[in-house]
Amino acid sequence: MSKKLLGLVLLSILLLHQAGNAQTSMINVYGRNSTILNGQWETIIDPFDVGIGWRAIYKDAKATGKTDFVEYSFEPANTLRVPGDFNSQLPELTYFESSVWYKKTFDVVPGKNERLFIHFGAVNYVADVYFNGKKLGRHEGGFTPFEFEVTDLVKEKDNSLIIRANSSRVKNGIPGSLFDWFNYGGITRDVHLVRTHRVFIDDYKIQLDPNDKGRITGYARLNSELAGKQIAVDIPELKIREKITTDSKGYAAISLKRNIKLWTPEQPKLYPIKLSIEGDSISDRIGFRTIKVNGSKILLNGKPVFLRGVNIHEEIPQKKARAYSEADAAVLMGWAKELGCNFVRLVHYPHNEYEIKLAEEKGLMVWEEIPVYQGIEFADPTVKDKAELMLKEVIKRDKNRCNVILWSIANETGPSKERDKTLIELAKEVKLLDPTRLVTAAFNNVSHHDGKMELKDSVMKYVDVIGVNEYMGWYTDWPSDPEKVEWLSQFNKPMIISEFGGEAVYNNKIDSAVKASAWSEEYMANIYIKQLKMFKTIPFLQGVCPWVLADFRSPYRMQSTYQKGWNRKGLLSDQGDKKKAWYIMKAWYEQLKN
Repeated sequence: MSKKLLGLVLLSILLLHQAGNAQTSMINVYGRNSTILNGQWETIIDPFDVGIGWRAIYKDAKATGKTDFVEYSFEPANTLRVPGDFNSQLPELTYFESSVWYKKTFDVVPGKNERLFIHFGAVNYVADVYFNGKKLGRHEGGFTPFEFEVTDLVKEKDNSLIIRANSSRVKNGIPGSLFDWFNYGGITRDVHLVRTHRVFIDDYKIQLDPNDKGRITGYARLNSELAGKQIAVDIPELKIREKITTDSKGYAAISLKRNIKLWTPEQPKLYPIKLSIEGDSISDRIGFRTIKVNGSKILLNGKPVFLRGVNIHEEIPQKKARAYSEADAAVLMGWAKELGCNFVRLVHYPHNEYEIKLAEEKGLMVWEEIPVYQGIEFADPTVKDKAELMLKEVIKRDKNRCNVILWSIANETGPSKERDKTLIELAKEVKLLDPTRLVTAAFNNVSHHDGKMELKDSVMKYVDVIGVNEYMGWYTDWPSDPEKVEWLSQFNKPMIISEFGGEAVYNNKIDSAVKASAWSEEYMANIYIKQLKMFKTIPFLQGVCPWVLADFRSPYRMQSTYQKGWNRKGLLSDQGDKKKAWYIMKAWYEQLKN
C-alpha cells in the first residue's frame, strides 16, 4: 500500500471514528453474534406528540391499585410489526406523520466478558431510545443504522426497550419538509441485540488494491486503542490464513498478494471471509474489483462499461408499503435483472442492506444516495452537519460492498452560494472517507439553448461522474428532433442520464403520440423511443436510468384522474404489470449486451 493511499485510509478511519460519537453503528451486524428482536411490538399512537413531555410514555407506567389508572399505557392487544412502516399496517395511520411509541420486552443472559448493543437498521425520522427506564439517546435520519450499548443496563428477565419513532417532516432535515415520495414512518428495518467480546472488531475494509489487481488491501480496527493484538484474516478459497497485528490505535493494515477472480456483472464472484480476534469474530462475503474514470469513460476492472440502469424506490407497490425484507429485495432486484440491467440507482436515500447485498450477488452495480433533495435548507448550518453524518454512516455500512460504485451527494438541488459550498464540501468529504469509489450527484439545471443541452453547473467540477435528470417530452418540450439535440460539456467527464421518462396508467391505451394523449402507454412509449434516439448522439454518455422501475406512492401527485396519490412514471404498474416502455428499454438493453 502506497504512503499516500495509507494516509487517506487512516484519515478516513479517523473521520468514521468521529462519526461513531453520534451513535454510528459497528459494521456488518448480520455477520456477528446477534439476536433478532423483530416481531410484534406493543405500541401507542401519539398523534400530537405529547408522550415525550408531561405524559412521559417512556416511563412505561403501570396501574398499581384498584383505583389507580394510567391514560397512556402499552397493551399486548395494540401491536405493530417490526420491521415495517406503521402507515401500511393500520388504515387510520395511512397519512399519519407524527409519533408512534414501540415497546419490546425480552430476556437476556449476558456472557462472561461480553458487551451488548441494541442496533437499529433504520427508524424514520427521529428515534428516541429508552432501555429499562434510562434514555440511551436520539438519532436523526430515517435511512441509516445506529446503535446504543446496554451492557451495564441489562437484566436477565423483562428488559424493556421503548422507542419513540417520529416521522414529522423537518424543515432543516435531510430530506427537508418537501419530498416526492411516501413518508413511511416507524421502525422500518431490522432490530438486533448484538453480542461482542470486551474487545471486538468494530470496523474493517477489504478490497482490491486500485493499482494492483493481484493484491488485497485494507484494514481492521478494534473498538479499543490496543497495540499488539492479533487479528486473524481467513479467506479459504484463496488459501489465506494470515494474522495481522494492531498498532497503538487498534488498527491493523491488510496487504495480501493472490491470484484473484474479479467481480463483474456477468460473473459476480464473492469470497467468504472471516475476521477474528480472541473472543470475537465476524463473517462476510466480499467481491474484488476496481472502478475508475478515464476522461469520459467509466472503467470497471480497467475496461469501459456502460451502465444499463433503472431507478428504484424502497417500496413494494402491490403492498403499498416500505420494502424491508429479503423477500422484498428479491422482488425489486429480480425486476431489475429481468429488465436487463447491470446497474441500479437506489433513490433517494440509502436502502436496506438486503437490497445492497442481493444486488451484489446478482451482478448489479449500485448508485447509493443520501437524501439531499429539492428544498434543502442549505443556509442552515446544521444541514451540512446532518448530511456529513449520513455520509459517514452509509459509507461505513456499505464500503465493503464491491457493487457500490457511486456515492451520490445530492439530487436536483438549485444552485446558490450556500448550496454550492455545501455540495463541494460533501464531495471532498466523500473522497476522504472513501477514495476508492466515484462521487456523483444528479443535476436538473442543464442549460437549454438553440437545440443544445450544456453542462455548466460549477459543482460538476467536483464530481467524478455527472448525473443529469431530464424529462424532455414530459416536463419540457424537445429542443429539436431527438437525433439532432446536441449535448455540450465543459468537463471531460462521463455523464449518466440519471432520470428520464413520463407518466402513464397501465392499460390506458390511446393510439396517439401527441401530448393531448399524455397518461397513455403510447405517449410514454413514444418518449422512450425518442430518448433512445438522442442517447446515440451523446459522446460522453456512459449510462442511463429510466425513472422509475415501478409506480410509487406520493401524496404530492394529486392529478385526480390518473395519479391519485401515485407517481405513474413506472415501467411497471402499481401491481407489477409491464407497460409498453418496459419492453422498449428491455430490447435496447439486450442490444447493448451484444
